[in-house]
Amino acid sequence: MTHWKHMTDEKMCLVIAAALVALWSATASAQGPQGTLSGVVRDGTGAALPGVTVTATNQTTNASQNATTGGDGAYSLSLPAGTYSVTASLTSFRRATQRVELGAGAMQQLNFSMELMLSEEVTVTAMKRETQLIDVPFSAAAPTAEVLRSRGVENLEGIAANVGGFTVQNLGPGQSQVAIRGLSAGQIVRDQPGVKEQVGVYLDESVISLSLFTPDIDLFDTDRVEVLRGPQGTLFGAGSESGTVRYITNQPQLHVTSGAVEFDGSTVQHGNQAGNAKLAFNVPLGDKAALRVASYVDRAPGFIDAIQPNFSANQHVNDGIRAGVRATVKLVPTDRLTITPRVYFQKNDVNGWNRVDIFNILANPFTTSRPPVTLGNRSQFTQLQEKFTDNFVLGDVAIDYKLSSDLSLTSITSYNYRDILVVRDAGALTSSITGGNIGVAQSVYTLNSPLDDATKAKMWTEELRFAGSKQRLQWVGGGFFSHMNRHYGQDLPVIGFTAATGIPTKGLRAPQDSLFWSDLNYNLNQYAFFGEATVPLSPAFSVTGGLRFYHFDEDKAQIFDGIFGNDNNGTSLASQPGTTNANGVAPRVIATYKVSGAASVNAQVSRGFRLGGINDPLNVPLCTPRDLVTFGGRDTWKDEKTWNYEAGVKSRLPNGKGSVSASAFYMDIRDLQATVTAGSCSSRLIFNVPKARSQGVEAEVELVPTRNVDLALSSSFNDSTLRSTVTSTDAASNVSVVGGIQSGRRLPTVPRFQSAEAATFQWEVRAGSMAYVTATHQYIGSRFTQLGDQDLGTLNLLSFGANTIGRPLTASVFTYNPELPSYNIANLRVGVRRGRWDVSAFLNNLTDEHALLSLDQERGTRARIGYLINQPRTFGLSYRVIF
Repeated sequence: MTHWKHMTDEKMCLVIAAALVALWSATASAQGPQGTLSGVVRDGTGAALPGVTVTATNQTTNASQNATTGGDGAYSLSLPAGTYSVTASLTSFRRATQRVELGAGAMQQLNFSMELMLSEEVTVTAMKRETQLIDVPFSAAAPTAEVLRSRGVENLEGIAANVGGFTVQNLGPGQSQVAIRGLSAGQIVRDQPGVKEQVGVYLDESVISLSLFTPDIDLFDTDRVEVLRGPQGTLFGAGSESGTVRYITNQPQLHVTSGAVEFDGSTVQHGNQAGNAKLAFNVPLGDKAALRVASYVDRAPGFIDAIQPNFSANQHVNDGIRAGVRATVKLVPTDRLTITPRVYFQKNDVNGWNRVDIFNILANPFTTSRPPVTLGNRSQFTQLQEKFTDNFVLGDVAIDYKLSSDLSLTSITSYNYRDILVVRDAGALTSSITGGNIGVAQSVYTLNSPLDDATKAKMWTEELRFAGSKQRLQWVGGGFFSHMNRHYGQDLPVIGFTAATGIPTKGLRAPQDSLFWSDLNYNLNQYAFFGEATVPLSPAFSVTGGLRFYHFDEDKAQIFDGIFGNDNNGTSLASQPGTTNANGVAPRVIATYKVSGAASVNAQVSRGFRLGGINDPLNVPLCTPRDLVTFGGRDTWKDEKTWNYEAGVKSRLPNGKGSVSASAFYMDIRDLQATVTAGSCSSRLIFNVPKARSQGVEAEVELVPTRNVDLALSSSFNDSTLRSTVTSTDAASNVSVVGGIQSGRRLPTVPRFQSAEAATFQWEVRAGSMAYVTATHQYIGSRFTQLGDQDLGTLNLLSFGANTIGRPLTASVFTYNPELPSYNIANLRVGVRRGRWDVSAFLNNLTDEHALLSLDQERGTRARIGYLINQPRTFGLSYRVIF
């Protein structure tokens, strides 16, 4: 039983359909006098190029129209009279642009010659205005969707593996810890809904990040992913303390009819099959509007086997389905006004965890009064099916209005809805208490124990900003407001427990046989005012300065019930409301000096922040007296704040042969919000660590030594450590370090060194047909999952004494490595691209590397120890056609 009733798929479809109907209200308008623009597109050898997209954009109205060349390389466009910028584009060729005046009734010829090319400069909006990536005055990366696809990237974790200084730690289906530049306090788990994120994640201009449950957006019909390193709080606010990640999607185009279809099929070693089907299209809606729709269904493979109590195995239990649809309408009622409403729905449904168990209190090789069980490399022990479902809905409207030629107004209104259900097999946790602590019979402590975690979140945001330019001066300023309501609840029903033990379990809120029950409600309000301007002090030297003032307040109401859920005073029902608030500023100053037209150096000082919050009460009945002293009385935690000091260099190489970017940084972190496992209490708290720091370097190199070869490198070295120690003193004056918070310890989640290299070789096998080979390698260094993990590695198997499950045991100690070892992943893709279609074969995880992604533990390792692992070697075929 769960706390929240999930919205049905049928209702969601009705909501989306109604929204699409409401979005379209424009009517077609008559066109003016027409002219004809036609021509032929050829390659450098003079051969005709089929499949080239030729786009003509009116320089007065900004309306565009396109055509695709046929087998003879010819195209034709019927256009209203006017001045046009005409662009020819085709994957693997350098984009070509010409300007043309087209008169009424004129028939004008415009031919193109396109050069073979692998690397192309990327335009980003990292400073809320369009800028070439190489010209952004701080460390940033922006891999395009085409580049990511060629490297075998399918999700946010794969993006991070290809971008230095960016880490995404896999914590289970739909759950991840996102970190940039080594700033991480460790794993955020499901029962910590009040913890905020350190990295802001956006879909275009709309916030979509949610601590732990950052939605894993499909990259189909996406233009690029921007990774902005270092605090971005001035322009992007809370949650961007260490950086910001932005998915930039393809937008609707007026007067253009186009689309794309993509199919993938693959098979996984040690697992089952996977595949996807994707469709996108763009259609004009009259003369002043267009609709763009992208949809996809992804089937994820399973590669974990779940051993059952009868020793049978449920195979490939972690497979699942991800499906989504994104519909965007672009309305241009006047030359000055553009309105872009959008609705996006994604459902993620996964049937189990990518976890391997190395110790389970109910299934291990040391028991004698219970059958011993030895688990393999890709197996776990469960008594029931685990589940993860996530319904994500985003509705937003972007309004852009040009007040004058050098002043514009932008409004972004968004509504974000999440409905998440996580079902875990808590049999190991429950048995460690009912069998280990209480000492009930085996027939009782082996009862099925599903732990239901239900999360519902609703968030409204509004950003209103002005942007302008005067000569070389550029500026942006505005305000931001958000309101989020987040419900979270847990239910641990152990059906038959009261009947078998006589122990009463029905509480004031908890139903009978529910050993733990909680209901938490958060209301978070935030507003901010921000501004940033770039001032040129000379032709070569410019300074950017910005400031954000923010205020937030959070109210929390919570109820804990059940025999595991007493509060700090030992009463039968914990009801502990709380409130917290804060004000602050986030400044940024950047100095940029252009050494030449191709090279620049920059220096930056900036400040980021992460909002504080309210801790949950302890599960007092499970706490030892010492743990009650150590972890009790910590009701709230403060804002986390970071000063970032950075210097970098960026340069284009001569003759378009590539680019080089490098940066060095030092981050001074105050009041780091460290997640601490509260010992025997089976609770987690946030402690503020007074001081920590992260320092390192990042480098990115793009080389195009010949017209057929492209080489890329993105790497980082990071040294992030605690600079304070947190201790506790018990009644006997014994001093101990709390939760591994000791000066000199590494910060968790992030490796010291990570690197990604890619090489592409392509050649023209015939006119318009390109063969290509892309090989990638990723290295991820060793990591820890939580701060306290550095104290782990040895488990006392006899800690429950006479109540030890399966006693007598054949061993008294179990040893393991809490440090996640480094790993290497290699991917390969071979394909042929001709005009509108692309067919390829891929081999991901070429060497079948068995990577440990995070440490997964239950009740401080006393109940279960496991690792989340990566997907094994995968072979597949892919087909894509553009129409």
